[in-house]
Amino acid sequence: MSNLSLRPLTLADFHGQPELTHDLEIIIQASLGRGDYPDHMLFSGPPGLGKTTISHIIAHELSLPVMQTTGPAIEKPGDLASLLTSLKEPTVLFIDEIHALDRRCEELLYSAMEDGYIDLIVGEGARARSIKINLEKFVLVAATTLSGNLSGPLRDRFGYHGRFKLYDEQTLASIVMRSSGLLKIEIGVASALTIAKSSRGTPRIANRLLRRVRDYLQIHPQPELALEIQVQNALDSYGIDNLGLDSLGRDILKVLIQNFNGGPVGLQTLAAAVGESSQTIEELYEPYFMRVGLLQRTLRGRLATPLAYLHLGLEPMINTNLATGQNLDNQPQLDF
Repeated sequence: MSNLSLRPLTLADFHGQPELTHDLEIIIQASLGRGDYPDHMLFSGPPGLGKTTISHIIAHELSLPVMQTTGPAIEKPGDLASLLTSLKEPTVLFIDEIHALDRRCEELLYSAMEDGYIDLIVGEGARARSIKINLEKFVLVAATTLSGNLSGPLRDRFGYHGRFKLYDEQTLASIVMRSSGLLKIEIGVASALTIAKSSRGTPRIANRLLRRVRDYLQIHPQPELALEIQVQNALDSYGIDNLGLDSLGRDILKVLIQNFNGGPVGLQTLAAAVGESSQTIEELYEPYFMRVGLLQRTLRGRLATPLAYLHLGLEPMINTNLATGQNLDNQPQLDF
């Protein structure tokens, strides 16, 4: 069964983002009532929270087909022009990671979004001329994990901006229960909550862990044990702990504590010591570390909190920097 089959198709079935679903319900119903199409929409937030899913839901609610691509895949204006002119009927066009769109393509997109046409330059030199091509109506749904990298002119052309937030455990447990039904896995509420607690607030991770639990229970059946214990054994076998940290997540904290005395240490230095890209650490691990209180970001770098020591079974150190460190958000970091 594919990943898409686990995705809800309606706003009523999409849980965990109440502000977004509230806004989208109003926008979509209002546009349908007018016999029109809604404004272009931009969604931001960490990966795995449902930005792609929401694009399919919007298309389903509007009874429109969906065409999907990514910013890096559109390398030159001709690629974008070919994509837009290929739309033969009103369509929801989903562009993931739109912050990576080439700037020349971005400028071509402006007139397409606002006025429904694109201008192409045909020929060279004195024979060059501009051709105006009218486009079929489309609703652009764009997603980004780095909203700060979007240019102001592009951001301003979206009529709605929505931000995805990490999910709470109860909502994730309900998502696991729904997915287990689709995958035909017998799992109880307590076991679903066990998986949810190890999912780092992310539905994609929850569904991935559910599949791995299914595989483990199939190969290592333990009918004499309670299902919740079997599920915990499955997660343990994959190296997933009770906070949802995998081996890389624990290594990041261990290196920070053991190699740098808990910090502060710069992101680039920490990434080099772990042997992983700084982007992976910053985008996939840090938001969750800070959310659960394992890490603090300051002007001088990253600091491990006492909870990080306790989680790894290490003796907590008194780090005076925790009391004096300033928050790093929206401020330049000194890497050393």
